Formats: sequence, C-alpha cells, structure tokens
Amino acid sequence: MGTNRHMSVDSRGRYTPEALGEVTPGSEDPAGSRSHNLLSTRRASLMQEPVLVLNATYEPINVTAVRRAMVLMLKGVAQAEEMHNAEVHSAAHAHKVPSVIRLLAYRHIPQQSRALSRKNILLRDRNTCQFCVRVFPSSELTLDHVMPRSRGGRSSWENLVACCYRCNNSKGDRTPEEAGLKLARKPRPFTLHTSRQLMRLIGHRDERWRKYLFY
Repeated sequence: MGTNRHMSVDSRGRYTPEALGEVTPGSEDPAGSRSHNLLSTRRASLMQEPVLVLNATYEPINVTAVRRAMVLMLKGVAQAEEMHNAEVHSAAHAHKVPSVIRLLAYRHIPQQSRALSRKNILLRDRNTCQFCVRVFPSSELTLDHVMPRSRGGRSSWENLVACCYRCNNSKGDRTPEEAGLKLARKPRPFTLHTSRQLMRLIGHRDERWRKYLFY
C-alpha cells in the first residue's frame, strides 16, 4: 500500500499531484476505493470553488479557483484575507481553504478588454446558452458565430456567444432570425466593468466577499 508524500510545488510553482494530500493512482487499498473515490470527488469539487483575488491595494481584480489560489499562497505571491470553514489535508498538515486572497505586490491592470478566448466568452455569458437561456457545464457548451463565418461573420466579442449543442445544431449556418431564434442579450466585449459585475454576482454566494465588492 502506497503512502502520501509531502506537499510540493514544481520548479514553475505549479501544483503537483502530491500537493495538499492528493495521492497517485493505485496507492489506495482496493477495499477502500469507493470511499476514496468519493473523497477525491469532493476534494476536486472543493479545489474548483471560486476565490476572490484582491490587488495589494485591496481592489478586487479577478476570480480564480481554490487550487490556483493555494498555489499563489504557497509561492508567497499572495496571502489569505478570508477563509472557508473547509480544509484540505496533506500527509502532515491541514490547510484551511481561502475565500479571499490578496496579492502582496501591486499588479497594474490595463484598462482594456480581456483576451478573446472560449473561456472568457463562457465567463462573460455565465455559462448560459444565449438562445435557450439554460445554464450548462463548460463541457456542454460551444461557441456560435451570430453572423455565420461563411457569410463574413468575424470571430469577435460582438459576434461570438455561448451556445449549447442543441441550439447550435438548430441554428446551423443561418442568422438567429432565419433560424427562429432570439439572442438573450447583445454580445459585448469583456471589460473590467463586466468582470466586476460577475464578481458581485458570484459574491452573493459568499458573504466574505461583500465588503471587498463595495456592497
């Protein structure tokens, strides 16, 4: 039977499988595999919980996952300002899960749109299909060109929206009007203002965020 190794971060500061008590496949007793799988699922879910990131000046600038937040703390780049009640365990230590972290060095945030990417389009549209207005996991969403590429539609913030596969197939190579579909909202660039709106939206789930989001 294998043993857990101590917390470690690789040369690039990335979280390794041994960090925070994760174990490698095959190191568990087969008799306890079911409970181990359940615990692993819970840990994986916890490590993806949102964490508010503050600049050194306490200005909210981003939302990241618990996993990334803890890596930043381990590297000495950030410190926790607010904590969850939950903990994750390594071989020798228990670590409280952060809810809000603050960067120790000030980071300049340009007043411009985020990079155009699938991740940022889904974040802007809140993982909501812009035609049927249903919320889906990221894996069940694609990007749709409002004006089809075959008809000159560009890959831009103003022409890309989150879309479920069913609506994407229904729309096909047509405009929403031609397909009998209606956009939930006009697509816009992802600005710092958009980002802060999303922070406030997520912040309703965690009262620890509120004093940093100017409620």
